[in-house]
Order: sequence, then structure tokens, then C-alpha cells
Amino acid sequence: MSAPTVAEPSVSSLRINGQRLWDSLMRLAAIGATPKGGVCRLALTDLDRQGRDFFVSEARAAGCSIRTDAVGNLFARRAGLDDSLPAIATGSHIDTQPTGGKFDGNYGVLAGLEVVRALNDAGVRTLAPVEVVVWTNEEGSRFVPVMMGSGAFIGEFATDFILGQKDRDGVSVGEALRSIGYAGTDVVSPKSIGAYFEAHIEQGPVLEANDTTIGVVTGALGQRWFDVVITGAEAHAGPTPMELRKDALLSASALIQAVNQIALDHAPHARGTVGMLDVYPNSRNVIPGTVKLSVDFRAGDDATLSSMDAALRATAARIAKQYNVEVAVTQVVYFAPQAFAEPLVQSVRAGARTLGLSEMNVVSGAGHDAVYLARVAPTAMIFVPCKDGISHNEIEDARPEHLEAGCNVLLHAMLEQAGRGSA
Repeated sequence: MSAPTVAEPSVSSLRINGQRLWDSLMRLAAIGATPKGGVCRLALTDLDRQGRDFFVSEARAAGCSIRTDAVGNLFARRAGLDDSLPAIATGSHIDTQPTGGKFDGNYGVLAGLEVVRALNDAGVRTLAPVEVVVWTNEEGSRFVPVMMGSGAFIGEFATDFILGQKDRDGVSVGEALRSIGYAGTDVVSPKSIGAYFEAHIEQGPVLEANDTTIGVVTGALGQRWFDVVITGAEAHAGPTPMELRKDALLSASALIQAVNQIALDHAPHARGTVGMLDVYPNSRNVIPGTVKLSVDFRAGDDATLSSMDAALRATAARIAKQYNVEVAVTQVVYFAPQAFAEPLVQSVRAGARTLGLSEMNVVSGAGHDAVYLARVAPTAMIFVPCKDGISHNEIEDARPEHLEAGCNVLLHAMLEQAGRGSA
């Protein structure tokens, strides 16, 4: 009599281990933990090395092979039955802001690792390989540009340019990589990725406000950043009549109000922020002669973003004339709005519905590595709520059941793209 065969579990019954995912997140969060409950693990520091070592050790224990490219991106691969196929990849980053939280980026990396573990537990072989990626210096807190590793991977930045970037202490990326032992030599082509998913906390309040577990991310807002310099004339605050002043700060206040109104005029997805202000000479009884400020515009489509750009420049010209000052506007960053691949977006939606989870369409207002990956491979993102929409903050928090739910959606979406095979 032949031995009975054991059927593989059905796709709909597959689940990740939520407690294991949570434990992994807490173990990583202990590396660089801050007294307020957050994490400070800046890119390519020794703490980043410890975080990388933790990920590599856990990925190898899960049967993955590891590759490291020239800018320190880590690729943990679970072999497929046909390893010649492009990988179905997922990932994020483990570097943090100086006052970062436990989940931003870290969740996407460890959710990917938990997908691998869940496939191992269930004895499921995928036709295509599955890969988990840790992208270098996504935050841009220590080195610029932001999203450095994924940008270099897709060819947005030359490798030599990245390796030569320096922090405030004059340490280059290349030197830092060598010092922590992650100056890789593996060549990983963007063509090796057939599809890319990224799971992430929302970093905003929409899902929580709508009592919804899964954000089906349809795309990311485009961004235009500007440096603005307003030049007036310093003068004594007492003897100078109001009508004869060239007050750079008064002019700046008008521009700041206008930035807010421009965003409101382009609702619902437009954003306008002045986050940095530098006043000279910054003296109590001197009329400010120079003000430098930043403007951050975001929108869901390029036409809206261009309209906001035009409105800013028209407003700057009007303010210059009204207040008898000079206003120079220089664009310093541009990210085009990025729509995600509809088949992958539908995979995320289908995964949520298979699991009986509430879901809604959302647009990412923040930049993510997925924005770069979308230029070279079909890409989608999965959002889960974070408490009060707070991120880039030591009190950043997320509920374990939401993190588990998002990881289960990731599992089903990746499996749909990778395909199941027979060993």
C-alpha cells in the first residue's frame, strides 16, 4: 500500500505568525532604543551594522541567501522552483530618524522576512524566487539624498556619486560602509525584480480616522521642493517708518500664508508646507533684511503640481512688488507623481478581501523606496494604521493585530505574483 499524500494548505488558509512578527520588531527596536520608547539608528553607523547583522542572521536562519551591492543594499533570497525567473520582492529600510519610531521602514523589512518564514512553515514552494530587500539610507538623516539605496539601484544616482556623499563630520558613504563591513561587491540588476511590494505604517491619520485596517495604496504624491530667499534691507526698528521698510520677514509671512492657500486651492490631495525658516540678522530691534525658507508642495498629478509651482512664482512676484523686496525661488527637488501598477494594487485588494479585512484606497503623501522601484518594476504598497497618524517620532505606535493583518495581505499578494509550484 502506498503512503498517503499530505496535501499542501490551500492558499486562502495561509497565515503568518503574528507573535513572531511582533517579537522580531521588538528585537530590532532594541538596537538603538531611546528612553522615550523610540529608536535612533542612523544609516551606516555601528547601530545600523547591528541591525543589519540581526536581519542577515534571521534571513539566513530562514534559508535565504544574502547579497550586498556596492551601496550596501541587502537582498535576502528564498529560492524558487525556477530561479531563472525575476524575483517577487518586498522590503523597506531599517535606518531611522534621530527621533524615530519602531515601525517606520522596519515593519516592511520584517514583514517580508515573516512572509518567508510563513512559506517555510507551510512547506509552500513558489515558482519564482521571493526576495526581501533592505535599502540603504532611506531616511536621509545622516547622508543625502533621501532614498539613497533604492535610487542608486534603479540608476537615478551613480554609484560613485553615492559613495562620495559625506555626513556633517566629513565621513563619506564609502568610508562608512567599509567601517561597518557592508561595502558589498554583488551586482544586482533591476531586471532581476519582477514585482515589488512594500508594507508600511501609513504615517498619517486617514486609516485610523476611517476605522480601516488596510490601505490599498494606488500611488504616491509628486513632490516639488523649493528654497526661497527674500532680500530686503536691515534697518533700525525705531527710526524707520513703516511705509519705508523693506521687511524680509513681513514678506515671508505673506508668502507662508500663500503656500497654505495654494494647497487649499488644489484640494483634495495637494499639500503645502513651510518647514524651515532662517531670519537674518535675527535681532530684536533690527528689521529683518534676509529670510531663507523652504517650500514643500505635493500633489497627486503633475498638472496640479505644475499649477502650484506657477502659483508660487506668481505670488513671489506680487510680494516682491508689494513689499519692495527681492524674492528668489529655486526648485531643489522634484519627484513626479507615481501611480502604482494596477494588477499589483488589485492583488493587495484581493488579499484584504480574502482575509475579510476592511480596506480603502489611499495615496501615499510620503516618499518611499517603492516610488523608485515603480520606475523599473510593477510595484504596489500596503498601508496599516499608526496611532494618531504619528511617525518620525519616538512615540510612533501601531497595533499588533494591524501589523499582522498587513503582513497577511503581503503574503497573499506576493504568493499570487510568485505562483505556487510542485517540488
